[in-house]
Amino acid sequence: MNLALWIVAGLLAALALFGGLTKAFMNKAKLDELGAKSGGGWTMHASAGFVRTLGALEISAAAGLILPAALDIAPVMVPVTAVCWILLMIGAMITHARYEQYRYVALNLVYLAMASFVAWGRFGPDSFTG
Repeated sequence: MNLALWIVAGLLAALALFGGLTKAFMNKAKLDELGAKSGGGWTMHASAGFVRTLGALEISAAAGLILPAALDIAPVMVPVTAVCWILLMIGAMITHARYEQYRYVALNLVYLAMASFVAWGRFGPDSFTG
């Protein structure tokens, strides 16, 4: 179970890091253009500041899913970060549903399920404090 939790947390962290770096550092016009091509064009309706802040939150989530446990510094932050990721995915699902981007709603639901598994496992049976 511990290995599965590490793998899922690592996958989520990689996804969060990639998405966060993209949102935080890519030129907004380029991000809007890519979003329009791929069907994820919600960024066209959001301010650059909001998109960059979201990117910073995703980068923080990537760190929070791995580093506290890996460094054994406040490992309880791993499931706390997973809960925050769940909330972020709920917001993402609402946003994508508003723009009728249902494949992204489904993808965010998968990420939500992964984060739920990490939160459940790290708060419960495979807690770092137990």
